[in-house]
Amino acid sequence: MTLKDSKWSASYRLIAAEKWKAKSAAMGRDVTQALVQFANPQPGMKVLDLASGTGEPAISLASKVGSTGHVTALDLSAELLEIANQRAQARQLTNFSTRQADAQDLPFPNHSFDLITCRFGVMFFEDSQKALAETFRVLKPGGRACFLAWGPFDQPYWSSTMGIVHKYAEGPIMAPGGPNMFRFAEPGSLSVALEKAEFTEVHEETKTLPWTWPGSVEELWEYAQAVSTPFRPLLDRVPVEDWDAVNAEVRRAVAQYVREDKIEFGVVVVLASSKA
Repeated sequence: MTLKDSKWSASYRLIAAEKWKAKSAAMGRDVTQALVQFANPQPGMKVLDLASGTGEPAISLASKVGSTGHVTALDLSAELLEIANQRAQARQLTNFSTRQADAQDLPFPNHSFDLITCRFGVMFFEDSQKALAETFRVLKPGGRACFLAWGPFDQPYWSSTMGIVHKYAEGPIMAPGGPNMFRFAEPGSLSVALEKAEFTEVHEETKTLPWTWPGSVEELWEYAQAVSTPFRPLLDRVPVEDWDAVNAEVRRAVAQYVREDKIEFGVVVVLASSKA
């Protein structure tokens, strides 16, 4: 049985997030730290983390701003934010809170935050310009907004998983009009969006970072199918009779990145910063 046979829902994604939270956090650790370093949080800052999900980089940021600062983790999913709360409580963070809300309609007064971050979220906002305008609104004058987005589809992690799926499924990789995780993969495209939202001192760079799964090929492939919501239409188009071939080819492709008990990919991401 493949995940294609399972009913896809928000609750299923929540189960997957809970099941894989430790290994997912480990795989994303270098990317999280790259964004935290890029954002350069200072003690006493008031920080908002957009599309925070299960809590990163918000939790890492909270450890940087200290007891005089505060970090708010914002997401549409109350269930994912509950996981974030549990993780923050386990670390005894008293300067961390969550807020369920839409990034396109932020429930905060103008000029509320010194720093706003977003890891792998800006690509998914239905109206990214509206979300960026809201980000600009709630930033203090001179405050910074820092984003991390996916680079191109053509990189090891995606090529060895969803790239193989695409060989067996007709149609586009991303559903037209649906969430597009590669919306800002083209160099300069995120900068253009930020400038259109009236941000200044826009800086963008592309980096290759470690992306290491601390487990088996089978686990990675199950995880990739479980949490990659934008690829559901692609996965659902694979004919049932082709799934054995897909699974076998994915295992072979991912196996080339196995190093002892880990799977070591390099992941290409886009980092962008700007000022209000």
